[in-house]
Amino acid sequence: MAQLLGALIGEEQNPGGIGRNDVTAYLVMMTARLIELHRVLKPTGSLFLHCDPTMSHYIKLVLDQIFGPTNFRNEIVWKRSSAHSDIGQGAKHMGRLHDIILFYSKTDNFTCNMQFLEYDENYVDSFYRYVEPETGRRYRLGDLTAPGGAAKGNPYYEFLGVTRYWRYSKERMQELYEQGRIVQSKPGTVPAYKRYLDEMPGVPLQDLWDDILPIGAQAKERLGYPTQKPLPLLERIISFASNEGDIVLDPFCGCGTALVAAHKLNRKWIGIDITHLSIAIMKRRLQDYFPGIKVKVVGEPVDLPSARQLAKQDRYQFQWWALSLIGARPVGEKKKGADKGIDGVIPFAEDGDKLRRVVVQVKSGHVGVKDIRELKTVVGGDPIGVLLTLEEPSQPMITEAAEAGFYESPVWQKKFPRIQILTIEEVLAGKQPAMPMAAPYPKAGRIAEGKQTELSF
Repeated sequence: MAQLLGALIGEEQNPGGIGRNDVTAYLVMMTARLIELHRVLKPTGSLFLHCDPTMSHYIKLVLDQIFGPTNFRNEIVWKRSSAHSDIGQGAKHMGRLHDIILFYSKTDNFTCNMQFLEYDENYVDSFYRYVEPETGRRYRLGDLTAPGGAAKGNPYYEFLGVTRYWRYSKERMQELYEQGRIVQSKPGTVPAYKRYLDEMPGVPLQDLWDDILPIGAQAKERLGYPTQKPLPLLERIISFASNEGDIVLDPFCGCGTALVAAHKLNRKWIGIDITHLSIAIMKRRLQDYFPGIKVKVVGEPVDLPSARQLAKQDRYQFQWWALSLIGARPVGEKKKGADKGIDGVIPFAEDGDKLRRVVVQVKSGHVGVKDIRELKTVVGGDPIGVLLTLEEPSQPMITEAAEAGFYESPVWQKKFPRIQILTIEEVLAGKQPAMPMAAPYPKAGRIAEGKQTELSF
């Protein structure tokens, strides 16, 4: 493996390498992880690695070294867009419409549940041209003669006035004829076999996937996560390469699409990600898709000291983790002013389907009255604002918050404090914002409950 990476990087004696840059750093990072993934993969398991065409050829070299070239199964091309052009930005290349999914197995004895897709309408019209008047079933005519003749040991006899080498015995041919499965258009012509469209499984899954649409801007499934994949894409992969009860591991699980697909398909699963932003999105998404499921996250703060430690290490990671404690959806980016003072929101429904929101600010350092005044400004026309703080609020802060009054819900017919202060310690103990019932994460229809009852990250 060291030799492989050395060749890719390129030393002075090998100037043809790619050099030391971000690509090299990515390959080094991925190589270490792919070695471990191969180690923990069961003999019946498979790996599907999604990347774009700029990296797929490098990654394939690494995977050939780790899994062995003979365990390469497919380079799947997923058409993720119908049209794309960067010409307006000065691009001098064709539209880039696809991603690559590299499919490797650990051994020859891997789980494979072949899938079949519906026939194309043009294909049906061209090949299944006949319709049975009595039943309305479409069919095509297939050859009954046997290729190879006597050399293959095929029977030779006369049937309906035609002497040939046939695929079936004379007795079997007579049975099929009596069942109406053999037709002769006119005397003397070679009989043909009726192949009904509704008996055919469909087109076996190929390595070009152009039937799974990307997540559109207005799709109900869309979460706003930059690398979110459509649920049908992960369902296809998981259904193909695993059985119910098997374990699915996604070591870069992002917003959790693979986990949702695995749970829906009654697989056990493990998801790994290093950012609390991803964990927050996944946790809330899974709870909304599968109500009542328990969520256990390994590696996040569980008490005040560990929360302080996370805040000290990375305030953005602390912010995302804190938002997840109250079910708030993160907004904004890692730059000052990008979120206009809003760290997270909790949507809720009022006046029919109209969504309103609770605005959340997270503070990991010293807080004072100025923070409450700032929150009042940020809340603006929104009904409720929450200050989620690591430190205890002062009495002047509590007084300032109380002076903001109440929001009265027309649906719940109940008053909620317009400005609320919650401490991390209180939330860890189970306290939540006072508000109408939160709206669930967007999703494409209701998903049936899976069998796994506890989630682990």
